[in-house]
Amino acid sequence: MEQLVKDYHWMINSVKVIREGMNEVGEGMTARYGMEAAMPKAVGRPSDPIYREFNRREKRLKKVYEYEKKIQLVQERIPLITEDREVEVLHWLLEGKSLRWIGRHMQVSDRQIGRIKDAIIEKMSQMSHVPQMS
Repeated sequence: MEQLVKDYHWMINSVKVIREGMNEVGEGMTARYGMEAAMPKAVGRPSDPIYREFNRREKRLKKVYEYEKKIQLVQERIPLITEDREVEVLHWLLEGKSLRWIGRHMQVSDRQIGRIKDAIIEKMSQMSHVPQMS
């Protein structure tokens, strides 16, 4: 759970960028005209650049699904955090801020922020107490 919270920020950004990129699927792959259009194409062969690009994008899309599952795990557990200090620390952790940055922001030592983070992770790791989202 701790690693998921730590990675949350970049995974959210990656999903956003990848989704935007998937909307541009055909970009840069212009149709061939003239003699090239009449030539047989190597469809489905590893040497076919369109086939390789399709495979690359397919792998990337699978990665998006993996990130989305991890993001959802964290998001389902956010309601478990109710104490003000923990809510604040969790917010900044999910924004990708360091313990030192959060400590300076909250005017608390980064060791204290580390203890708060540990309490957050402990609460979020207790799956049996996850409230149902409506």
